[in-house]
Amino acid sequence: MHKDPHSTAAALLPLLGGPANVRSVAHCMTRLRLGLADRSRVEDEALRALPGVLGVVEDGDSYQVVLGPGVVGRVTEAFEALLAAGDGGASEALNAAGDGGASEALKVAGDGHASEALNTTGDGHASGALKAAGGGGTPQALPVGGGTAEALARRGADLRARHRQRNATPLKTALRRVADIFVPLIPALIGCGIVAGVGGLLTNLGLFPGLTAALAAVASGFMALIAVFVGHNTAKEFGGTPVLGGAVAAVVVHPGVAKVTVFGATLAPGQGGVLGALAAALLGTWVEKWCRARFPGTLDVLLTPTLTVLVPGLATLYVLMYAAGEVATAVGAAANWLLATTGALAGLVLGGLFLPLVMLGLHQALIPIHTTLIEQQGHTVLLPLLAMAGAGQVGAAAAVYVRLRHDTSLRTTIRSALPAGLLGIGEPLIYGVSLPLGRPFLTACVGGAAGGAFVGLFAMLGTDVGATAIGPSGWALFPLLAGGGGWAATAGVYGGGLLTGYAVGFAATYFFGLDEGAGRAVCDAGEHEPRPADRPGPRPASPR
Repeated sequence: MHKDPHSTAAALLPLLGGPANVRSVAHCMTRLRLGLADRSRVEDEALRALPGVLGVVEDGDSYQVVLGPGVVGRVTEAFEALLAAGDGGASEALNAAGDGGASEALKVAGDGHASEALNTTGDGHASGALKAAGGGGTPQALPVGGGTAEALARRGADLRARHRQRNATPLKTALRRVADIFVPLIPALIGCGIVAGVGGLLTNLGLFPGLTAALAAVASGFMALIAVFVGHNTAKEFGGTPVLGGAVAAVVVHPGVAKVTVFGATLAPGQGGVLGALAAALLGTWVEKWCRARFPGTLDVLLTPTLTVLVPGLATLYVLMYAAGEVATAVGAAANWLLATTGALAGLVLGGLFLPLVMLGLHQALIPIHTTLIEQQGHTVLLPLLAMAGAGQVGAAAAVYVRLRHDTSLRTTIRSALPAGLLGIGEPLIYGVSLPLGRPFLTACVGGAAGGAFVGLFAMLGTDVGATAIGPSGWALFPLLAGGGGWAATAGVYGGGLLTGYAVGFAATYFFGLDEGAGRAVCDAGEHEPRPADRPGPRPASPR
């Protein structure tokens, strides 16, 4: 189905409750993000068993199907075409386990609460579960024994409902909305980042001087106007008119601002960057809504867009650009100081905590920071540190593969998910391996901390590692690397960090991540006659 996005979309739609149950559709680098009218109509087991689906994730009101890079864009396009057609055109839903086995995935939100039900091996036997230990929030392997699959599924539904309620906090909702503003910009950031990297390499080698100037223009065009795109997406996300949001944010990058003096200082085009554009568009959306609620139809056509541009535009010039510029400067200075003075410790903390931040949804707060650093300095020094969390995850999964030799279902999942993990797509390993087992999630964090400390140490020694775009991770980040020591030194430090994360994640998991009880629980579940790969019928619902 990877080769036929239309078939994948057609198979997904009925499992998601049909066209009437889909309220919104979007996608990021790896996930199809959906807003659903009725969550209970989704067939989770069949979705996880669908070929091409790497996993499913719930993040507040968003239901996300992990499809992988490249694939997700084509499937989203086909999915939207089916919705527009109205009839769905989808094939019949697949039977996930073939024999009624329940198939849910457990994940830990970092606060000691399990948020989903268990995975099964396709024969009705549960393969693992999580529970919080004491009040410390440490996930432990839960031996499988009593209780029917139906009871576990009911418990999982209740846990999911509680997880969604916990996630519906104002902070997490705000962070998700901010992420929705910046995530659509990631493909352009990646494309321009790679072009900039190629141009820089040619410049360093002294090759094709005429071409390098053209490449620099191509790579810089988007970054010069990124504030406009941020304003457009902000207004769209918060219920305003997108083009008006873009118009207000365009003030930030207009050359004419150099003639404006604020607090005795002359403004510079781009001052405040994406943070100023975000604030300007938010203010513009508020003004637009205020006007539309008060002006009759005829006046609304003339006055609403005029005031929406004028009032926030002046506020942007005289307040927001200056304030956002100070904040953006502070962000860049803080990042540089952090790595120059406490690089190893900063790397250890960031690399070790990133996986829990992802589980809590708090990693979304970093997207504007990354974008600000890229806009200011040409690269973000934080992303390579955070990417080490994925390296720890890969090492932990490899250790699980070696230790649990009798769990054929889990080993099959690891074999299929490891290539994606090496390229920075961590969801299949997180939701299919480390979280359902519990303790390997923590040892994966240990590996990430070690890799982060390695990269941070070299930053203290003068070889900083940055990324010219956000989105890719793992080995896929190499084309986007940049730093003061040149590409070769930067790539060497980053590669060394990955290897350190792999090695420490593997060793920590092999020796400390799987106690005998946990191993027996998973192995016992895996020994119940797994369905052969060549047997006719639907695939078993293995954890993704």
